[in-house]
Amino acid sequence: MSYQLTIEPIGQTLDVEEGQTILDAALRAGLYIPHACCHGLCATCKIQVTDGEIDHGEASNFALMDYEREEGKCLACCATLQSDVTIEAEIEEEVDAQNLPVHDYTATVSRIENLTPTIKGVWLKLPEGRNIQFQAGQYINLNIPGETASRAFSIASAPQDGNEIELNIRQVVGGKGTAWVHEQLKQGDTVTFSGPYGRFFVRKSENQPSLFLAGGSGLSSPRSMILDLLAENSELPIVLVNGARDQSELYHDAEFRALAERHPHFTYVPVLSNEPDGSGWQGARGFVHEAAKAHFENDFRGRKAYLCGPPMMIEACIATLMQGRLFERDIYTEKFISAADAQQVRSPLFRKL
Repeated sequence: MSYQLTIEPIGQTLDVEEGQTILDAALRAGLYIPHACCHGLCATCKIQVTDGEIDHGEASNFALMDYEREEGKCLACCATLQSDVTIEAEIEEEVDAQNLPVHDYTATVSRIENLTPTIKGVWLKLPEGRNIQFQAGQYINLNIPGETASRAFSIASAPQDGNEIELNIRQVVGGKGTAWVHEQLKQGDTVTFSGPYGRFFVRKSENQPSLFLAGGSGLSSPRSMILDLLAENSELPIVLVNGARDQSELYHDAEFRALAERHPHFTYVPVLSNEPDGSGWQGARGFVHEAAKAHFENDFRGRKAYLCGPPMMIEACIATLMQGRLFERDIYTEKFISAADAQQVRSPLFRKL
């Protein structure tokens, strides 16, 4: 059984399968409804139902109050249709967004590599002749055996390599999904995933220099974006400030150094926050925001900044960028939100991307 979903004000009508959420139906049609947690916790995807019946699913009472339900509001990530429905939603349109529809994929694990003691590189190869089309900076939802909820992982490879994608997956203490990847997944296994997802991408039409600030496995999206920019032979300056605790946690370092040698407009600044004294490390020490401030002498004007990493790193980088005269319209962040993260206070100045 399926129902029809009409989205206003654009007037587009979609067929929605029984049990399919409004958000999933929209994304699979290439329509982007703002969202973040995808678990009914953060209220980013709140929309207005103007006609028809829906089931609210697992939307939390914190994210969707009783009075809002009575007013016809729902969370697109949880709501399913019980009849033909009309909604009013903010369909974001951005010049640089490719608005690619979400599809399901089956792939083979072609390679697994220990990038650091806590991060594995996982390569997923699609069947011959099939590619995933994605925009650099986007992510996939990987299905975990025995788990009802998939896990989001950024694509670390360039869009030009759509037949085989790379994921950089950090093991999270107590995380069932990352434990499966680190302890059970092996080369030759078959996996399923859906994608692409996300609104984290380079605003190329702005024609401005790019600054990437990354930490830990947050390097995944910036790596994809940088490889994409370099493949297009753009001569605009690109700077990557990449943070890790010590040299053992600094991965893809040799690759970025080689890219900086080949491309004069690309600058690579690795920085270590907990490298032992006397180790022979010749690079910057401290945190990402400190290294960025020193490199640019606290003047970030005229750039587009893309931040990806732990929430505390991102908050520190935002404060530093703003002190250096770079403000909201030129700062873009990527954070994956867990159930715990969704309860935390977030900066009111920045949209959830």
